Formats: sequence, C-alpha cells, structure tokens
Amino acid sequence: MPETLNHVGAPKWYLSVLCEFMSCVPSNGPQATWAGLTTPRQPTSPGRSRKSRKFLIFTQTSSAKHMHTPWKILSASLAGASVAGAAGLTSCTNTPHSSLPSSKDRPNILLILSDDVGYGDIYCYGSSMVPTPHLDSLASESLRFLNMHASASTSTPSRYSLLTGCYAWRRNDTGIARGDAASIIHDSQYTLADMFRDAGYATGAVGKWHLGLGTETGGQDWNAPIHPNPFDLGFDYSYIMAATADRTPCVWVENGLVRDLDPEDPLYVSYVKNFPGEPTGKDNPEMLRMGLTEGHDQTIVNGISRIGYMKGAHKARWRDEDLPDSIVRHSVSFMENCVAEGKPFFLYMATNDIHVPRVPNARFAGKSGLGPRGDVILSLDWTVGEALNALKRLGIEDNTIVIFTSDNGPVIDDGYADQAVELLGDHRPSGIYRGGKYSIYDAGTRVPFMLRWPSKVKPAEPETLMCQIDMLSSFASWLGVDIPEGAASDSEDMMSQLLGKNEQGREELVLQNRESNLAIISGDWKYIPSGKGPAWNKGTATDLGNRPYDQLFNISTDPREEHNVAEKFPDICNKLRERVDVISAGRVR
Repeated sequence: MPETLNHVGAPKWYLSVLCEFMSCVPSNGPQATWAGLTTPRQPTSPGRSRKSRKFLIFTQTSSAKHMHTPWKILSASLAGASVAGAAGLTSCTNTPHSSLPSSKDRPNILLILSDDVGYGDIYCYGSSMVPTPHLDSLASESLRFLNMHASASTSTPSRYSLLTGCYAWRRNDTGIARGDAASIIHDSQYTLADMFRDAGYATGAVGKWHLGLGTETGGQDWNAPIHPNPFDLGFDYSYIMAATADRTPCVWVENGLVRDLDPEDPLYVSYVKNFPGEPTGKDNPEMLRMGLTEGHDQTIVNGISRIGYMKGAHKARWRDEDLPDSIVRHSVSFMENCVAEGKPFFLYMATNDIHVPRVPNARFAGKSGLGPRGDVILSLDWTVGEALNALKRLGIEDNTIVIFTSDNGPVIDDGYADQAVELLGDHRPSGIYRGGKYSIYDAGTRVPFMLRWPSKVKPAEPETLMCQIDMLSSFASWLGVDIPEGAASDSEDMMSQLLGKNEQGREELVLQNRESNLAIISGDWKYIPSGKGPAWNKGTATDLGNRPYDQLFNISTDPREEHNVAEKFPDICNKLRERVDVISAGRVR
C-alpha cells in the first residue's frame, strides 16, 4: 500500500481495492489521481491484461444497528476523474454486449451452493426425517432436476469446474485444496463471474471458497492484500472463508484482506509444522469440545481442532456457530446495495452447511433429532429462507433466478465425533444411490438442483442429464456474451434445458472421484474404467468405486449401480473406453 494514498476515514481494505483500480492505469505517467486520492503506479496483477475487467469500488459503511453492513457500490467510472494517460484506461472497462436487453430486463442471479448436501438430505428430494420448509417451498416453484451432477465428488474440483466450465481432472493441481493453497483458478482463466461482469452485472462471492488464494502455496502474507483473490477472478466483492471450516486459517477474507485483523496480533499459517506453544487436538485433547474420529487434530480454534496450523489473529477468528449468520448478513447486504444502485447482480452464495465441523447455532441445536448433522440441515434451510425473504422484501423476487444445488454428495462421519452415524436412524442422505462424497458412484456427484424464476419458468421435474459445468456456456449464450477462445472448453449450452424449454440432456458426461479416477455416462450406460486407489474409505465408510477391473451399469434399469455387466457387454465397454480416452486426451497427470 503506497504511503501517499490518503482518504480520511477509509478502512485499509477500501484503499487496497482502490489501488486495485488504480493499477489499471498505464505505466507511462508519473501518478494517477482519482476522487482525491493519489497513488504511485501499481503493477498489473499477472494475467490481468489478458482479461477484460470492469472495476467497482466498495466503501465500508457501518451503523449501530448493523455494524457489518460491508460496503456501498460506487461505479469506478472516469467521470470526475483526472488521470494522467487516461486513454489507456479503456482496456479496463467493458462495454456490454450489443445484443443484451436493457439492464432492467436482465434478471438477477442468486446461486446458492450448499456443501456436502446429498440427494436424499432434503425433504423435496425424498427425505422424510428433517423438515426443510424453505427448500420445499422453493422446490414447489422450481424446475427440480432429478439427474443433475456436480463434475466431481469432492469440493475443490467441483467448484473449479462450476466456475470455469473446465473439467478439473485436466490438470493435476486441482485436488482437495489446503487452506494455504495458491489460487487453483489462474487469474488468466475466464470464469462464470467474468461472464456476468461482462454482461453488466455486479458480481459477489460470499461464503465457502476452497479454491485457494495467492500465487504460491504456503507463500501468502495473510497480513497484507492477497492476490489473486476472487476479485481477480471476476468477483467485484468477496467475503469468503479461505478454505473450509475444518481447515486453517479460520478467518474471513474480504476483498483479499483478512477481516478484523489486529496488526498487533498478526496471522501466520502453516501446513508443514506447528508454531511453538500452540495447542493441537493431537497433543491437547482435553481442550476439545468435539472429539475426533480421523485426522483434524492440529490447531485448536473455538475448542475444535482443524487441519493445518495457525497462530495469531485472535480477534479475526470466526465463531463456528455464527458462520451461517455471517454468510446471510453479507449476502443480503450485497443484494441490498445492488438494488440501491439499480444494477443486476450475480451472487455466488456458498454455504458452509452441512460440512464438518457441524456446529449448529443455538437456534437449531438439538432440534432435528438426528444430532448436529441434522441440525445443520435445519440451519441450511433457514439460510435459504433468509435469502428468499430478502428477495421478496427488496421487491426483486419475480426478476431473480434462484438456483440451489450442492458441490458434491453426502458424507456421514467425516472426521469428527458428532454422532452422525449413531443418530442417523432411517435418514438416507444418498437416497437410493450408491456411494457418497469422494465416490465415483452416483451418490458422489448426483446432487439436488432447483431453478426458480417466477412467471418465467414453470415447475417441473426433468430427468434430463445435466451438469453444473454447463452454467458458464449456458448463461453466456443466453446473455449474448462471447466466451474467449479456449475458455469453458467442457461447458455446453444447456440454457433451454435450464429454463424448461428442452428435455434433451447431455449426450455424455465425465465424472471424477477423490482419486481422480473417471467415469462416463452415455445414454443408459455408466462406464467406470479400472482405476487405482482403495475400494473403500474406512474413515467415512464410503465405497469409492475404485476397482482393478472395468465396471458397467445400465443406470436406467439399475440406478443403484448394483449389477456390473461389463463382462456381458464388452463392446459397450470398449466404445465408452475410447470416448474417455478421446475426451481426456492431453490430460496432465
């Protein structure tokens, strides 16, 4: 941060984002002045020049009633700005596609991405154990897809594919990310957020991230602005968890800066070794309020031990019980400010529920009868209800497309002793399907997916084969945005299907499990080539589907994938094996 930058009362992260804007100014002038702020030239982030960006500035606001109302959107236009070499700024601002309808006609997009929610976890998809009235109400007004898949059965690769339109397995560095991982999405890649930004939308990301930050794994300075962050990937505003609730650092990162960080108590993170004097779940089990079944035995935060080590940042650490409230609060604030500015928005609202550690707020603790896992399903339903209520209160319910889905399938025991298995009862998170999170079988990737657009989309239950990876190409085509050559290479235009106007699904879809073994669905067939890795994950009691032989299932007659007919139909196996080889050509292993 240049010392000459000065703005009375502005928080540090505001100045950081302003510097981000100023970094677009060409380097052929001595200084740039904008809105009374002066700063020396800042280098453009790597890859920035390869992508067209539209910049917004966010300023902090607060009130006694709502201290965390995070910002007010101000257009970073050139009006009133005096910039040396201003002509060079034209590459930093997009012009919306000429074929786009006027701003008032473009619907807002609210994408709610839940975490580890299984096909059978919510009432409208077959659960009778946990009431989910808000999700059920949403389902009654939505296209409720019955054959929608995440591209992978684990978080990081699934989210990567959703946001980039590219299969994660094409690269060998897109597995489950550490909390100090470098940005999995390169800032030169075109993303779903970039596309909406190019279409004239304000873009926001709130909640779980788990896609890495910065340029070097383990090399982040958590006490300074971190780049790349979601802003560099198309999001005008971000308020995110660096990874997941079970991984350090257990802090919120807002627009690339750790929120509420005390400079006298700096943050340090390591995934190599502990910091001297810091207690861990392994060495100090007496300090835990939640026991462990596997791993998660490193730094203790809020009486819960995590994966990874951290030191400092005590004022910035989140309280697990409050994670849903914080996600709701910042999501609603984003929508409120977009409405106030008269700008359509795309909000990527990624909940932490129902991922471990499952620590329900007191409003939900003990209410489900299924222990903490059931309680956080109630919390998830409340989160969705709060978002839907905000749309209604703001008068934008009819002009907002709401999408609800999950990043992958369910897991019961995922490392913490929260009685998820013991109290499961008759609840079947996977529905009728085999496997779960981490698995190549259907329960790993088949996820709930609902799309509501009042008066425009009629409720229905299509069985169309679909994948989240197609969202980028679908919305780009619909909004008239040209995707750069080579981007979203695995994403197909399925917008007519998403709007219920076409029942022709994907012809084929490639899926990925934890070990990055692949499967392909084509018509009635699902083929799983022989793959390496354990067949069974003992810790989570999950059939991963890894076998030293081919598997073939007729999923139209055998949706539970119980009868391997590979030996009976060798020609089909050969044909589908060839398709996998063609699709995965050039894969980096």
